[in-house]
Amino acid sequence: MSGETEQPPDPETARLVGRVRRLMMIATMTTFIAVAAVIAVIGYRVFKGEERVPAPQSVSASLPAGTKVLSSAIGEGRLVLTVEINGAIELLSFDLHTFKPTARIRLAQ
Repeated sequence: MSGETEQPPDPETARLVGRVRRLMMIATMTTFIAVAAVIAVIGYRVFKGEERVPAPQSVSASLPAGTKVLSSAIGEGRLVLTVEINGAIELLSFDLHTFKPTARIRLAQ
């Protein structure tokens, strides 16, 4: 490289270099816009997601002595417990948001 002088590119090469630069700028701007959109969506979900999560509640339910909880299920805003009380099976239903009892069904054997 010592002693070599840089020659100006011919017009065809200059047009090709300009075209590649434009394509690189378009690709770079597209990438920046896509990254900004992803960050905006994540930020929106983080800050708007707090409104949907209810504050944790401390609730206690008392069951008669000797009660066995056989199973539990959650669905459609309800919590249903299947319990055995003195040999009889009952379904206890609670509202999932307030945890207040909504139904008590005794199953006959």
